[in-house]
Amino acid sequence: MKIKFYVLFAFTSIFLSSCKEDSKTDLSIAEADQPLTEYVNTFIGTGGHGHTYPGATMPFGMMQLSPDTRLDGWDGCSGYHYSDDVIYGFSHTHLSGTGVSDYGDVLLMPTNKPVLYNGADGNEGYSSKFSHNKEKASPGYYEVHLDDAEIDVRLTVTARAGVHEYRYINSENQYVILDLLHRDKLVEHDLQFNSATELQGKRFSSAWATNQMLFFYVKTSHPIKNWNTKYESTPKVLALEFDNPNNEPVTIKIGISPVDAAGAKRNLETEIGNRDFDTIKKQANDTWEKQLSKIVIEDENHDNKVNFYTALYHTMIAPNLYQDVDGRYRGVDLEIHETQDFYYYSVFSIWDSYRAAHPWYTMIEQERTNDFINTFNAKYDEGGILPIWDLSGNYTGCMIGYHAVPVIADAYLKGIRDYDTHKAFEAMIHSSIQDKLGLESYKKYGFIPVEMESESVSKTLEYAYDDWTIAQMAKAMGDQEKYRQYIKRAQHFKNMYNPQTGFMQGRYRNTWFAPFKPEEVNFNYTEANAWQYSLYAPQDISGHINLMGGDAAYEKHLDNMFAAQMETSGRHQADITGLIGQYAHGNEPSHHMAYLYNYVGQPQKTQEKVHEILTTLYHNDPDGVSGNEDCGQMSAWYVLSSLGFYPVTPGSNKYAIGTPLFDKATINLENGEQFTLIKNGEGKYIDGIHYSSSAFAKAESKIDSTSSLNSISSSFLTHEMITNSGTLIYHMSETPTDWATAKEDRIVSAINEEHMPAVPYIESGDISFSETTTVSLNSIDENADIYFKINDDEFKLYQEPITISEPLQLSIYAIHNDKISYMVTTDFFKYDKNMSVVLEHEYANEYSAGGNDALIDGMKGTEDFRSGSWQGTQKEDVVATVDLGSSKDISQISTSFLKDQRSWIFYPKEVVFELYDENKKLLKTVVEKLPETGKEEIVAIYDVNINTSVKNVRFVKMRAVTYGKLPEWHLGYPYDGDAWIFVDEISIK
Repeated sequence: MKIKFYVLFAFTSIFLSSCKEDSKTDLSIAEADQPLTEYVNTFIGTGGHGHTYPGATMPFGMMQLSPDTRLDGWDGCSGYHYSDDVIYGFSHTHLSGTGVSDYGDVLLMPTNKPVLYNGADGNEGYSSKFSHNKEKASPGYYEVHLDDAEIDVRLTVTARAGVHEYRYINSENQYVILDLLHRDKLVEHDLQFNSATELQGKRFSSAWATNQMLFFYVKTSHPIKNWNTKYESTPKVLALEFDNPNNEPVTIKIGISPVDAAGAKRNLETEIGNRDFDTIKKQANDTWEKQLSKIVIEDENHDNKVNFYTALYHTMIAPNLYQDVDGRYRGVDLEIHETQDFYYYSVFSIWDSYRAAHPWYTMIEQERTNDFINTFNAKYDEGGILPIWDLSGNYTGCMIGYHAVPVIADAYLKGIRDYDTHKAFEAMIHSSIQDKLGLESYKKYGFIPVEMESESVSKTLEYAYDDWTIAQMAKAMGDQEKYRQYIKRAQHFKNMYNPQTGFMQGRYRNTWFAPFKPEEVNFNYTEANAWQYSLYAPQDISGHINLMGGDAAYEKHLDNMFAAQMETSGRHQADITGLIGQYAHGNEPSHHMAYLYNYVGQPQKTQEKVHEILTTLYHNDPDGVSGNEDCGQMSAWYVLSSLGFYPVTPGSNKYAIGTPLFDKATINLENGEQFTLIKNGEGKYIDGIHYSSSAFAKAESKIDSTSSLNSISSSFLTHEMITNSGTLIYHMSETPTDWATAKEDRIVSAINEEHMPAVPYIESGDISFSETTTVSLNSIDENADIYFKINDDEFKLYQEPITISEPLQLSIYAIHNDKISYMVTTDFFKYDKNMSVVLEHEYANEYSAGGNDALIDGMKGTEDFRSGSWQGTQKEDVVATVDLGSSKDISQISTSFLKDQRSWIFYPKEVVFELYDENKKLLKTVVEKLPETGKEEIVAIYDVNINTSVKNVRFVKMRAVTYGKLPEWHLGYPYDGDAWIFVDEISIK
């Protein structure tokens, strides 16, 4: 960091000659002009694809007591969507901003009829119309008027318990429906009445997380008339009628627990007890006010404040407490454990939150960060692995990478270490040496081949970053051996770079995946396309810049991405939203990209793009988030970026500077320090930065900390600067400036040790050929020596293209700067040169299997449809005619079809083979009906083998009849979905 020291005499205000003449800047801390909870709009994100909920919850609390207006569908994942006008009830667990429909446990719905059905089918039910005009919410509180039954509902919560208050229109027919069937699949339940005002039970369910266990304990203010009714079996839905002759407000207090009903009762009694609704509501509001006061902003724009404090609120909803007041919790092994040493959490959407949310917590939630990592260690003890996407005590394995690793490393490198650091490091290493999710190939080849694992590009890139954070922690712990091992692995990202296209691209049998379209969404990338992943090398941005040809080429790629057409091709991916060109702010892989201009000396372009995103993709309305909120990550981007900086590379302790949005902001840190950021002047461009800190005052004894400012010419801040008391002043300009453009002032991310050569690749030549193919090899490392061998021969130095005329294995590796790359072996296939195929169907580009000849190239697909070896088509029959080249006698015809009904891939209804002579006269027709795909979520290959004896055959025409529309039982049926056919390899003997 380049800091110039100046002594300037002032106390609360100071004359700054570097900005406007005769101007003064108020250096006092930011002060709130009203309660901060009043700025929170909990309805932001409940429309569009935000997937948030408006109901009552506490900071990182276990309970999310919120209305349910939608029973299924992607935009109903949180249970609530602002476009709806029917409420089905109020359940006690919800996910914030995710793409899965888990939770929604224990629905309660007040009504005036004992109807046990929700009415979603159009028949009479307990659901009710409502209007947003009679709906209010604030942190820890929610209220609504149910129009059908004229009932007013209020909800509030503590961390593990909640209170419902119902005001019925009269004393007659006061019912509440308790529905345990609501939402995800109920697999086990219990319901017992302890008295006329007490009941308890459990709800075990299965959805994305397959073993969700929740216990509950309920206490009512008024007796339940039918509490002692006898049932032949425990009811799943029950209408409870209250005895309330004076028509007083009815309150229902409920505690929940992942452990047992006794724990739920203890949670309720400890946190709520005899306190009334308004007391709990005030307590919730006061807690949120204190939580939100960790950041105080000043700004004249009201919507800016609403957007900020709502975003801050959303960063404080998850992860969720998953432990009772007595310290007991249910671990990943689904057994009961206990600790008094830390709080145990669940709901870690780490693929999203490692990027900004967790780095944000290292500033304002250091104690909780320790708890998160203690939780990781506990989950490692219980389940033998760090969580990837942990939900309700379940290891879901969803998403990619092992991103608990950078969360730990980032905290450790920032000095947050109140946990067993050696166990944490052991767990990090353990995650990185597994063989699943493509890691076996990643370790063996230095990248993941397309044919070995889906999402191969994204997984390789993200594993490489995770490995870099392991290397940094190893270095800090003095483990040089592990540092050298993992800093080499951190360079694996280079093996995905195709210099011919300038993109990170899949490698299919060591060739570049083709046909290649950067806008195409396919299974080489995770919820993205090549545009949205080709700038992901946060651990070695300098190395990536060099690969692309230098600063100008890198800058041009960024420019082209932001200016590209917004349309994507390939498969539909609902997560790709918030587009500026091909930059997709609605999903996490793009989040760091606007800041990359800093690394090539163009900070003014970072300032332009960050300001555009802040002001056009976040709004004070229900559709105010451009994509899934994702457990705080979308909001963490806003919070950090609006303050003027962002962690492009967590684990580096550096934050790239963007542009501030607010006039003033003060971060109130847990250690009592205060860091104040001030925007001086108008415009979105930075003309200069001044900074003062007690840390620098301690280092420079001649400088009085109350009267010193230091000029910053570099385009980054450090974590140490932010977490010490200090003041930072952004001097703004309405036009671009040359601030931080000099090479020495740029933020840098680079790997300069333990060079690892890239794996050479097949630049040209056919893997499957009919006569001969000429193979050219290349490497992205200039002047690398490439060695090759054929079958079991000795390795030779590659000097000229290799001509191949027979099936064989080609093995290659490279030596660069006396370092040896990984070796990769590729099988080459030869097929009958006289054979050709004509297709009458259109295959999807992302499922081309290599093109028109894929069905006769000799290469067969695996059970993973995303591996690139299957040819896929939808909404039509597969029709292919094979020309044998001359008349031949046939004894057998075979082909293969894939089923994966969860992915909408069904066996065809039947396959028809028609055999023709050279004059196209039909000689024979053979039909084989295929088995039903079935409801079971089983991936399987069905081989069609038809033995037949026909002479003088020239043409074989195959028609695979599509299943057509998906059946009613299928998840895709409500979307009018069509089944896919995946076919591979027509073989004729």
